[in-house]
Amino acid sequence: MNLKPEVVAQLERVLASVEQLLPNAVAPINWAETIAANWRRNAFSGHLESIEYIDDTCLDELLGIEPQKKALKDNTLQFLRGYPANNVLLWGSRGTGKSSVVRALLNAYAGQGLRVIQVDKNDLDHLPDIFAQIGRQPYHYLLLCDDLSFEPGDAGYKILKSVLDGSVYASPKNALIYVTSNRRHLLPEFQTDNLGAKMVNNEIHHGEAVEEKISLSDRFGLWVSFRAFSQDRYLDVVQQTIARLCRDNGLEPQWNGELANAAVDWSHEKSKRCGRTALQFSRYWLGQYLLSRDG
Repeated sequence: MNLKPEVVAQLERVLASVEQLLPNAVAPINWAETIAANWRRNAFSGHLESIEYIDDTCLDELLGIEPQKKALKDNTLQFLRGYPANNVLLWGSRGTGKSSVVRALLNAYAGQGLRVIQVDKNDLDHLPDIFAQIGRQPYHYLLLCDDLSFEPGDAGYKILKSVLDGSVYASPKNALIYVTSNRRHLLPEFQTDNLGAKMVNNEIHHGEAVEEKISLSDRFGLWVSFRAFSQDRYLDVVQQTIARLCRDNGLEPQWNGELANAAVDWSHEKSKRCGRTALQFSRYWLGQYLLSRDG
């Protein structure tokens, strides 16, 4: 059948427009070579995309959070060895090492089959698609949702709640969900939430608003809290961090009262005593020291 030139031209325009909507062809991930991936949303669904650069943080470098590291390490090892293990909520102050611990776990146990898939809050409705792609793989996956918090009415809230509850969207046996958040209950808490609380037999019973907010975080089997450091612990972490950085640069470890005072002043400017602040100060100080030494 011969088509008129104007019809052919119109069909070509339609095909070109459709082609722009379609995602590029993506090869399946080779998990033997890839240890971390992102879920990348497209117009219709999404795909897993390898992460080329992995932060080389190791567990020994994360100072001042030994109980948290042990709890997460034990849970992850249980998971890797096929023992019962829990989904985890890592919550607490910013900069205290929540995300860093998960990256360090990946670096420590990638050789034992651990893999991480990072999922954005807005992509939680794609969790069933991710499970379908990894469920039969011979690896153990941590689905990491970093810095998660919800606002009332967010669609991902109910999806995550359903997954954690083990209903229709239950995760496969080779997947756990690790969530980091500044909020313990992942939702904003308002003074009015407590208006529905009442006393029953001398016990406080939360109102419906509070119960609903607690219901999601309560589905995580393990809560690991991260808090700001005391000044003594902060200075201890700074001292150890500077010592490590000095050794890495072929220097003798440095520490004195002047350096400690400078570290305290730095934490006041940052309004936070935590591992991130300690590392940032240590890098600043060592960089300044090396510049002045070299003239």
